[in-house]
Amino acid sequence: MSKDLYEEGLRLRREVVGKDKVDSWNESADEFTAPLERLTTEVGWGAIWSRPGLERKTRSLLTLVLLAAQHRDEELEIHLHNAVRNGCTHEEIREALLHTMAYCGIPTARHAAKLASRVLGTSAEKR
Repeated sequence: MSKDLYEEGLRLRREVVGKDKVDSWNESADEFTAPLERLTTEVGWGAIWSRPGLERKTRSLLTLVLLAAQHRDEELEIHLHNAVRNGCTHEEIREALLHTMAYCGIPTARHAAKLASRVLGTSAEKR
């Protein structure tokens, strides 16, 4: 593991997701899950999210549609909040999720839109 990638990933992950949430995940990791948390931070955030070429806002929208396509509701909820933090408007999020309809089907898009409506409707970070 690269210490530099891990440190950059931890900085970025805390910035996007929130320090308290990330630290809670790391602190609650046990012997079995600790390597997953470390690799998530190092690879997902240190090597992928920190790359040049795409703005955070674009990465957030891509992440939303990928999670919607996979029906990963728990992660989708987390990344809906992250998307707002990264500058995405509710309209941009809605359009990204509507776009999934053409490639993943109406039920997938409907499910993701309902989840987003619930999450963003109560978000203190409305845009």
